[in-house]
Amino acid sequence: MPLIPKAVVGQVARRYIAGTTLGDAVRVVKEINSRAMMATVDLLGEDINNAGETHQVRDTIIPILHAIKENQLNSNMSIKPTQLGLRIDKELCYRNIRAIVDEARKLGNFIRIDMEDANTTEGTFEIYRRLRREGVVNAGVVIQAYLHRSEADVRALVKEGANFRLCKGIYNESPAIAFKGRQEIRNNFLKLLQIILEGGSYVGIATHDDYLIDGALKFIRRLGLDRAKYEFQMLLGVRETRRNEIVRDGHRLRVYVPYGEQWYAYSTRRLKENPYMAWYITKALFVR
Repeated sequence: MPLIPKAVVGQVARRYIAGTTLGDAVRVVKEINSRAMMATVDLLGEDINNAGETHQVRDTIIPILHAIKENQLNSNMSIKPTQLGLRIDKELCYRNIRAIVDEARKLGNFIRIDMEDANTTEGTFEIYRRLRREGVVNAGVVIQAYLHRSEADVRALVKEGANFRLCKGIYNESPAIAFKGRQEIRNNFLKLLQIILEGGSYVGIATHDDYLIDGALKFIRRLGLDRAKYEFQMLLGVRETRRNEIVRDGHRLRVYVPYGEQWYAYSTRRLKENPYMAWYITKALFVR
């Protein structure tokens, strides 16, 4: 990664990021909606360590919700707890998130509370459960299949009527707390998905892995699920042919649409997840 100039990463980022402005995000979501797909808008950025900056993020997110309403977009929003103060003070983070979900409720929208590295898992669940206890129903949580703890979390949250997004997980966690093998992560993903679906909870099935997509479709067929009870989710710019097939077959699908000035960190993470792409770019730069 250090060999790849930032300008080149920026060229690659155009595929995965709507742009740097809210107008860019609105434009991309309109295009996605025109293809019978839903969207999730995400303002890039995380790990803020200044309380005043968390308020600025909160006050930037709320107008995004209004833009979704004003432009009649079929889109919700995702937010990151560390962007809103989780590493500073849990109460600060809760107040910021509560302000966002309350505004979303007024506008008829939904907030997905993202899950970040394992140091934030418990704090994120605590905030989500507090919101639920206080009557918030327009917010959902994320489960990372690679964490050992996730089965116990899913079993408990299904009983609480949680709304889930299920993904593999992307952070480099210790083998002491996370599965590391590709197949064991896949196996746990499908195990968790079965618990969620059989428990009657709504789930966003967030994966680009054909093995997991096909496994999810088998569960859906076996259970005879109403298609309003689940959705598939994919990142902007990834597996476009497969996502079109999923929609063509009548399933709901949501595309994750990130935008903002913090595009570089997000883009390098995407490249690190896809070493082949990083190598291809590097080879193009240095081999003639």
